[in-house]
Amino acid sequence: MQYYFAPMEGLTDGIYRRLHQRYFPGIDRYYTPFFSPTVHRSLTPKEQRELPYADTWDAETVPQILTKVPEDFLWMAQQCMDRGYREVNLNLGCPSGTVTAKSKGAGMLTDLYGLDRFLDEIFYSTPLPVSVKTRIGFGSAEEFPGIMEILGKYPIRELIVHPRVRMDFYSNKPNMAAFAHALQASTCPVCYNGDLTCLQDIEKFSENYPRVGAVMLGRGLIADPGMLSATGTTPQLLEAFHDELFEEYIRSFGSARNAMFRMKENWHYLLTNFENAEKLAKSLRKTTDVSQYREITHKIIHTLPMRTKAAVPR
Repeated sequence: MQYYFAPMEGLTDGIYRRLHQRYFPGIDRYYTPFFSPTVHRSLTPKEQRELPYADTWDAETVPQILTKVPEDFLWMAQQCMDRGYREVNLNLGCPSGTVTAKSKGAGMLTDLYGLDRFLDEIFYSTPLPVSVKTRIGFGSAEEFPGIMEILGKYPIRELIVHPRVRMDFYSNKPNMAAFAHALQASTCPVCYNGDLTCLQDIEKFSENYPRVGAVMLGRGLIADPGMLSATGTTPQLLEAFHDELFEEYIRSFGSARNAMFRMKENWHYLLTNFENAEKLAKSLRKTTDVSQYREITHKIIHTLPMRTKAAVPR
């Protein structure tokens, strides 16, 4: 089984990915939060930081691209190739209203004719192999067979399926019947993404879908960053990871307060990895003082029991 770390905007930036790989090795591939190229044909300073040359660190990384304009996609793919990346990923899954209102992300699934034309243009000229991350429709899973018919026309490197429709966002259960259809209909390897939040989930999924060779995890890995590493998420490793991540964000943002609020986004998930966390979680949410933040988070790590983990399935 191959393990991919899902792109999560505002959480899995370059700083986070680099430190995660250092402290908790075991991820086979990291996907970047999406790049959304424009007609200006230039990378912003932030984008340049988020897209370092591929040989500057060891972990395999796939840049994700969000756009509905073929020329913009091809320009960004060329930038990725020039920086040493070997694959790019097309985002057909982002459910954000600000994204779908512009017919990007999952919004592209509402116009299959337009999607077909887009794919035809990018696959005719792409400088790199292209994988696709998709939802199973915009408003209904009944849209998925038509989506698969379009996707099946192109030499997609790998199809990552999140079996929810856009209107689900991240609620409701994944539609496993639709995922089974993807396995049957796809002409390329299929990766599963959705609600695998612990090792027991992965084990159960592997038993039910032994043909699937890769899974993508997001929220579960933020909550338990060492889930797939040999060491697991020990208090000592979590503290070292947390403290270095916090310091890196302070340097990057130029503000300990802003860094603290970024770290609180991680704690929204990390707290689910601890038993009896309600009281300290409330204190953590309320505090706006950096010193108190440090005190509370270290108390969480060192005084609360972590949830029991199973062995990593391979």
